[in-house]
Amino acid sequence: MHSKKTVEPESAPRVIKKYPNRRLYDTDTSSYITLTEVKQLVMDSESFVVRDAKTGEDLTRSILLQIILEEEASGSPMFTAPVLASVIRFYGHSMQGLMGGYLENNIQTLMDFQVRFAEQSKGLTPETWTQLLAIQAPALQGMLGGSLEQSRHIFEKMQEQMQKQTGQMLGAFGIKR
Repeated sequence: MHSKKTVEPESAPRVIKKYPNRRLYDTDTSSYITLTEVKQLVMDSESFVVRDAKTGEDLTRSILLQIILEEEASGSPMFTAPVLASVIRFYGHSMQGLMGGYLENNIQTLMDFQVRFAEQSKGLTPETWTQLLAIQAPALQGMLGGSLEQSRHIFEKMQEQMQKQTGQMLGAFGIKR
């Protein structure tokens, strides 16, 4: 006996067109948008794709990397130069295919943990937070320690390299620090 599952059709991702003048056009709102607004779509977990207006080529990754570059150049960077150097070294390496999955899994683990922690800590007073953190810190460190230590090492290397490369990339975009 087979039961049929009703699957909700996924809505098509929002389409953003990138024109030769580097302007981004949101086809949902029929208006031009900024990179900051694209970042907000990411923050809101909105599904979108950026396409070259003439060729239809998918430019989503390029735009996301540009957002990361701007975030790294302003404020406090997330990636150290050694971390970025390590990531670059994986390109063309036999382990390149594993690196993306490894990073994705570790980031997803941290995001899942953040969601669970936020759900469990709703309504806590500052005093309760202090007590919770004092008790939970060793347990959390033990639970996440191995994976986080590996991730920390990789991310530190990525971060250091990105800081070094940020200046070069900004120069390529005609932006000065």
